Amino acid sequence: MTRESQPSPLLSLLQDPSRSILIKQGAEAKVYQSSLTSTFSEDAIVLKWRFPKTYRHPSLSKTLTAQRTAQEARGLLRCQKAGASVPSILCVDEQEGILGLEWIDGPSIREVLGGGAEGVLADTPIGTVDSETSPEDSDSKSDPAFTLPAEDQLQLMRLIGAELARIHLAEVIHGDLTTSNMLLRSRLRSRSTSSRTSSESENNSEILRDRANWEVALIDFGLSSVSSLAEDRAVDLYVLERAFSSTHPASEDLFSEILKQYGMELERSGKKEKGTKHSIWEEIRRRLDEVRLRGRKRSMVG
Repeated sequence: MTRESQPSPLLSLLQDPSRSILIKQGAEAKVYQSSLTSTFSEDAIVLKWRFPKTYRHPSLSKTLTAQRTAQEARGLLRCQKAGASVPSILCVDEQEGILGLEWIDGPSIREVLGGGAEGVLADTPIGTVDSETSPEDSDSKSDPAFTLPAEDQLQLMRLIGAELARIHLAEVIHGDLTTSNMLLRSRLRSRSTSSRTSSESENNSEILRDRANWEVALIDFGLSSVSSLAEDRAVDLYVLERAFSSTHPASEDLFSEILKQYGMELERSGKKEKGTKHSIWEEIRRRLDEVRLRGRKRSMVG
């Protein structure tokens, strides 16, 4: 076999059923939990693969795949440099469209707030799982163990607001902000491997009890972009607001707490909107009101 025809090491890894498990599939990518060794021990990583699209011309598909993979990696690096809590990048294969990322132990904010987990892949035929599935389409039930006191929920919202401010100050637009794309982890274990001898529920319960070390990690930057425009930041926030209203009914107070902390972080930065005397937060808040108004008009028109 010639060197050129040998498969990518990362592609070989995710195609090895003894070392990789498909955990999520969307229209654009498949996500695997993979192991760098022969067993799933303490070295689990995430492999995100933008698989080839047969409906595209092969050369166009390769070009788009490489561009989008590199763009997502650059966005994550930009967030990391700004101090935001995002998965660490472990490896990149632009040509095959594969990102190797840090595995983060912990429940999603969606689960913690009682929205239930997204559909479990094992119960759904491969090819029917879509990351864009709306919350209403999921028949999963919320875990009563994740019911949090009101003050703890507000603490979580403040953590979310602070993380959103960090990525926006780094001029990164997430593009798909939902509570499914936010994970709760412990700072004490966020930079090291955690025990895989405990069950997932035991691990999550341990994290929930460790309130003093809570950290919210933002994930899935597949639709991210770089922009300093207040409009783009406002749209990012509006997407999350809509996600809250659909997945977590009667959550207006929670989202208000996110915006409150977000605004405080932006004001603390002291940055002004380019070309104006307004602070960044003042301009984003004004734009958010405009985006909301446009959204309501579209809903009325249908």
